[in-house]
This record gives sequence, C-alpha cells and structure tokens, in this order.
Amino acid sequence: MDALRLIETTRLALARARSMEDIVAEAWQTQALAQAVGIHLASQGPIEARAAAGHLSEAGGRTSGALRQIALRAGGLRAARLSGIRDPWGTLTELGVLLGEVGIALVGVACACEEDGLYWQCIEAIDAADETGDRVSGLLRRLTLRERGGAA
Repeated sequence: MDALRLIETTRLALARARSMEDIVAEAWQTQALAQAVGIHLASQGPIEARAAAGHLSEAGGRTSGALRQIALRAGGLRAARLSGIRDPWGTLTELGVLLGEVGIALVGVACACEEDGLYWQCIEAIDAADETGDRVSGLLRRLTLRERGGAA
C-alpha cells in the first residue's frame, strides 16, 4: 500500500480513537509508519536524502517494547503494509502533519489521565513524535535543496 494511503488510514484511526489507550496505540502506529517510510527512503530515495532518511527511520523506531505491544494489540502494525512511496515530498509533508496531530492528541491524554503508567507512556510518545517530526522537517529541507540544485 502506498505511504500516503497508510498515513490517511492512520489519521482516520486516530480521529476515531475514543479511549486513551487507543490514542497511545495510534501514536505508536504513526511512529512505526515513520520508521517504515525512513527505511524505504534510505534504501530507495534520492541519494542526497538517504542519510537523513536513515535518521528518520531511527527516530521512528524509538519505542519501548511495551509501547509497541500496545500498537500490536490494536491489530498489528499498519506500516508492515507499506509497498511504496510514489510522492516522497507529499508523504513527508502529510507524515509531519500526522505527527503534529498525534502530539496534540497525546497532550490531551496526558492531561486527562489519572494513571501514572499511562501518563509516562504519553510523555514518552510525545517526545518520540516531536523528535520524529524534527527528522521529517530535516528530510523535507534536504529534498527542497536537492530540487533547487543546492548542497544539503
């Protein structure tokens, strides 16, 4: 499945998430998707952007085993269905937007939760989404420089 379709599927799942645990699970689905996009672009993307794509993959993969289990219980990792990226620029732009939406949803969960464990899961997920968003922005800058013919 194309990355843009997976991002849209994840965005819809986040919008439909009703419980705090479901929102956290969608945050980690987003992280797994960022990791998969990074892996794909690191191996098949523009040469000038491959190192930055590798950093995106690393940031996307920054999850604890327990948190990844939350996402797996939600029906498996959607990122495993990634088959290609037809539009790297559009994919990264939409992934950045999704990461922002995830961050906002997680702040809401963190403010409302009364359970210490879930609160700290949210804080970890917020931190991961922020770092991953920074990597997406960096990769978009590299692609912009490439298109303009400049050095990154």
